[in-house]
Formats: sequence, structure tokens, C-alpha cells
Amino acid sequence: MKKLALTLLVLASAAVAQAQSTLRIRGSDTLGAKLIPSLAESFKKTGGKVSFDIAAEGSSTAFTNLASGTAEIGMSSRKAKADERTLCRSKGVALNEIEIAWDMITIVVSSKNSVSDLSKKQVMQIFAGDITDWSEVGGTPGPISVYTRNTSSGTYKDFMTLAMKGREYGKSSQKMAGNEQIAAEVGSNPNGIGYVGYAYAGAKGTKIVTIDGKAPNPAAVKSYPLSRPTYLYTAGEPAGTTKDFIDFCRSAAGEAIISKAGFVALSAK
Repeated sequence: MKKLALTLLVLASAAVAQAQSTLRIRGSDTLGAKLIPSLAESFKKTGGKVSFDIAAEGSSTAFTNLASGTAEIGMSSRKAKADERTLCRSKGVALNEIEIAWDMITIVVSSKNSVSDLSKKQVMQIFAGDITDWSEVGGTPGPISVYTRNTSSGTYKDFMTLAMKGREYGKSSQKMAGNEQIAAEVGSNPNGIGYVGYAYAGAKGTKIVTIDGKAPNPAAVKSYPLSRPTYLYTAGEPAGTTKDFIDFCRSAAGEAIISKAGFVALSAK
């Protein structure tokens, strides 16, 4: 019996050791499609002996995974909502919030579109479905095809707050899974318009539309009307490899990667 107990203890210890050797990161597509994988690769090159399991399916999945214990780190392009904090508390998880970088939600249209600037009011009216033809904003006549993120996305909610005064999206808007999907659709549709994180704004066939004459600019991030902080979340204070990785993200080396990836480092804003 003692031998069986010892065997189980050894197996349990091995399982814990294995779990600690892999960081499971879940959440935002804006952070998880490019930035966090770049940080993870660089962290490993510094000697960080850990594997990464990253799934970028929207900010809301950060909190469901932290609550269920299936992630060590959650990525979110927005702050946790009250109901998400309540869910985590109900599972005994106290969310720890870490600001990681700033982003600028960027309006993109086809490079063939003659429209290059919109007022903030026009942006709201287009995405809410009040304006449906490009001729209404000085463009070539044609129906506007609106692309948005899906409802699990933090950017979906942030855009409603920052650009639409809380209004709902128009019924004809098309929901995409990620930034790259929106950029691809807009790049192939002369009548398309969508929004992406600044890191995804240079996709083939697209161009950036300024808002009231203001272009996204990392050197003046807070003057751009659609700027927002982004976050990592942990269940309580991070420890061990989780802490080591987060410390790396916030180090000078990590901030250099953040800037190169198209985000704004905290020390630069």
C-alpha cells in the first residue's frame, strides 16, 4: 500500500512539473496572433525553459479559461467586465490585471477607395448602419460592406464604446474571427471597411483612413481617438515561470518587441 501511495505521489509530482513546463495563454486575437508569440519566442531564446500553448480566440475566452484553471495567463484588449470578475470569484480566482501595451484601433478600407478621411460621426454612422453608400461620405457610389469582429472579441466591445457611443452594429455588418480575416476581406473588396489593431493595418490591398484628420501614430498614441490599453491577466499574483515571462514582457527587451510588433510600449506612451 505504501508503495502504491509513493508511486501516485511520484506521478502527481511529475504531472505538476509537466504542467509548469508549459504556459497556457488564452484570449485576445489582437495580442495573441502576433505579439505574444513573438514575445514567447524571444523569451525562450533568453534561456526560458518553457513551452507555450497559445490560443487567440477573443478576449472573453481569457476569463473563462482563467476561471476554469485551463490557462496561466489571459490576454485581453479590454478590461475585465464585472460579470467576468464575478465568474472568476465564484471559482475562487482573484483576477490580477497587468497593463502590457497600448494599441490603436485602425479604420481600413480598400486601397482602391477614394475616401481617405472620415469624421468620427461618419465612422459611427457607417458601422451603425445609418450610412450605407460610399457616395454619402464623398466616395464613389456603391454599397458599403462593413466588417467587424465577433462578439467574443474585446475589440468588438471597445469599438462600440470608443467609436459608436455604445450603439449596436448595423444588421448587415459581417462578423470576422480575427484582425487578419478583416484585413483580408477589406483588401479584396473595393467597397469594404473594417477596423483592426494597428499591428494589422498594413495588409495587402488596404489603406488607413484618418479620423477627423488624425492618423494612428505611436509617437502620439493618446491623441488618437481610438487608442486603448491592453492587458494580461493571471489568477492571483503570478509566480514561477508565469512571473518570469510577464517580467520579460515588461522589460526593455520585451518593450522593443512590443514596439516592433506595432504596439506602443508603456514607457513610450
